[in-house]
Amino acid sequence: MGLLFKALLGAFVVLLIAILARSKNYYIAGLIPLFPTFALIAHYIVGTERSIEALRSTIIFGIWAIIPYFIYLLSLYFLIAHLRLSFSLIIAVFCWVASAWALVTLWNKFHGVG
Repeated sequence: MGLLFKALLGAFVVLLIAILARSKNYYIAGLIPLFPTFALIAHYIVGTERSIEALRSTIIFGIWAIIPYFIYLLSLYFLIAHLRLSFSLIIAVFCWVASAWALVTLWNKFHGVG
């Protein structure tokens, strides 16, 4: 039953994004995926299964995790002026992956694993 609910919730979010993308306020479609659904789940799990200090560390990492998303958006913004949308999206995702990898690597170097 939980899986069905999650699938329906996901379908609802996709539908909401599609409706907003067609509205006069189309830009709000970019805000919907940023609702902290997964962050809420992660923070609840870490907060109930680990220490408060581990939760605080998770929150700080989440603040830094905004950087890869920013890099994705910035690269996509400039790429769409020069390339097809599909190719721009692929490159922007690669930029996100590379910056997320760099973030995790630097975090582990300066904060240690675990």
